[in-house]
Amino acid sequence: MSADKVRITRALLGVSDKSGLAELARALRRHGVELISTGGTKAALEAAGIEVTAVEAVTGFPEMLDGRVKTLHPRIHGGILARRDLATHREQLRSHEIQPIDLVVVNFYPFERTVADPAVRLEDAVENIDIGGPALVRAAAKNYADVAVVVDSADYPALIEELDQEAGALSAATRWRLMRKAFARVAAYDVAIANYLGAINDESAPLGSDFGLVLPRAQALRYGENPHQRAALYGDFLEIAEQLHGRELSFNNVLDISSAINLMLDFADYGAPVVAILKHNTPCGVGVGATLKEAWQKALATDPDSPFGGIIITNRSWDLDLARAVDELFTEVLIGPDFPAPVLEFLRKKKNRRLMRFHAARATRQRLDIRSVIGGALVQTPDLSLEDPRTGRVVTRRAPTAAELDAMAFGIRVCKHVKSNAISFVASDRTLAVGGGATSRIDPVYAAREKAARLGISLKGSVLVSEALFPFPDGPTLAAEAGATAIAQPGGSTRDEEVIAAADRLGLAMVFTGVRHFRH
Repeated sequence: MSADKVRITRALLGVSDKSGLAELARALRRHGVELISTGGTKAALEAAGIEVTAVEAVTGFPEMLDGRVKTLHPRIHGGILARRDLATHREQLRSHEIQPIDLVVVNFYPFERTVADPAVRLEDAVENIDIGGPALVRAAAKNYADVAVVVDSADYPALIEELDQEAGALSAATRWRLMRKAFARVAAYDVAIANYLGAINDESAPLGSDFGLVLPRAQALRYGENPHQRAALYGDFLEIAEQLHGRELSFNNVLDISSAINLMLDFADYGAPVVAILKHNTPCGVGVGATLKEAWQKALATDPDSPFGGIIITNRSWDLDLARAVDELFTEVLIGPDFPAPVLEFLRKKKNRRLMRFHAARATRQRLDIRSVIGGALVQTPDLSLEDPRTGRVVTRRAPTAAELDAMAFGIRVCKHVKSNAISFVASDRTLAVGGGATSRIDPVYAAREKAARLGISLKGSVLVSEALFPFPDGPTLAAEAGATAIAQPGGSTRDEEVIAAADRLGLAMVFTGVRHFRH
């Protein structure tokens, strides 16, 4: 056996998640490995007919304190931490009758799952803080030169395969990989505990006195926002957005895809087909139609220039009619909940175009929004609010019509995803003109009006949705001049009365939603 390999002769197994446990244990027994275990893991192994040695038989000491103390003993930790290359360590093991342990398989009490329940009691959360498990994992990971440590049942199949190929041994490369994963898991576990406890009895909850984050690297990226920057993708993004075809994702692709999915999730309750076109993290056209192609045509009509090199997302499985229509343009990424085989075959003809299947059910939208700043990070709860204008406050003499309210409801879903200062001229089934990313409240209105005029899009009878308040009457005035008949905005300006008076003079209906959606 080469020097970099460690023959596994003795293994300690203690897992909360029992998936794959019996298969791993049988593979270890096949290679003559002695199995040591405790509590529920021991019972599960014995129920599967697998021979196992109780921890108390090794330590000579019973479990105590309702199982809080089981493996915290020199005959366990000494067997894990002893360096096999040091004669003094080997001698101490002999003198204290401690046998080495070569493999530690542990996963922790389900603290994260426990505290995910909003009704969890503090005492239940505390009882699900694992002590012995992380101690075993840290010990084994520290001594990775002699000991392998496994914290994820997903690693069992590869482990079994290597044991079978190497006659019960594990390589240094495998032990190194497992060690790094183990320390990351301990760090993530401790961070989850600290984040939860730090927010208890804190008026800023769920943002407590400290904040930590540990994410696995999902993919190294060729470069960052620009070619001279290095970048990597962390977390489970690729489980939500699954790449089916095309060149590897870039940093900017990931940002755009994330923005597109977040927008489409706000249309989750739409029964009709929806198509959105995005560029640089912001929507430049959204349409609703009887078919995906019709929805695409409405979205494209808003801004036929911007989709070049852009992102297209649908709320329905793609069909060939849409695929053929989109294929006429150069696009970076196409996203949908599915791509049937004939559509996939057609779209794959352009080898560089990226095709992404998004799994809405896997998107945990309650996750905190984190942004780096000089010297730290800004952390906030996500903006999941979707206001229904029908429950807003009508502030003008004229109340909006049912059609105007429908357009407002559609426009709010779009406008909250446009860069501040954001406005959208909309109908109930499409965007007509979008403005945002400006340094004043009025410039986006001018920009949207001018683009609509250039493209020959009539704004007569449209509804204007604004993601923030109008501080002066000029916004509603310009909207009315363009042809808008109603406005939805948060309200809250010191000059609200002037803005309302202007709307009344112009015959506009205006609703205050009470919620703003800045997106810097």
